[in-house]
Amino acid sequence: MMRERPEPVQVIKQRRDAALTSLWSGVPYIQYLGIRFDRRGDELTAILPFDEKLIGNPTLPALHGGAIAAFLEVVAIIELSWSTLWEEMEAGRLDPATITATPPRLPKTIDFTVDYLRSGLPRDAYARARVNRSGRRYASVHVEAWQDNRARLFAQATGHFLMPPAPGEPAE
Repeated sequence: MMRERPEPVQVIKQRRDAALTSLWSGVPYIQYLGIRFDRRGDELTAILPFDEKLIGNPTLPALHGGAIAAFLEVVAIIELSWSTLWEEMEAGRLDPATITATPPRLPKTIDFTVDYLRSGLPRDAYARARVNRSGRRYASVHVEAWQDNRARLFAQATGHFLMPPAPGEPAE
């Protein structure tokens, strides 16, 4: 009996990257801000490329607090969604191709608290989120943002989210 050859790693990576892109590419505000995601295995790093439209205080100049908060919230939501999808894909219960065809619903923000630790400089910003708790209905996420030095954060946030119903579950 012939064993089926495993798929090439590059094909699997492309399918996972396409699944990740489908999560955020349909959200116009993410596109407007220019946020991108770099995936290494199950770890995501978000990138907010510098743009003049992000400046809130031109005399310093410094990034606008609303743009920073939006960046952190987006990172939290995408990380939360991705961590859920990653588990399903790794367990073989979800084909990444189905995510590309019909992106899942994103979690809804219940509350989101931002700590501005220092001014955001006029340069690219990066962020990573950590899911502290994720249940069937609620989740808690912590996000950290930096610019030139990962150890020197310029903002951090904590958010609580209402999770969308799992496929096949009725919406509440």
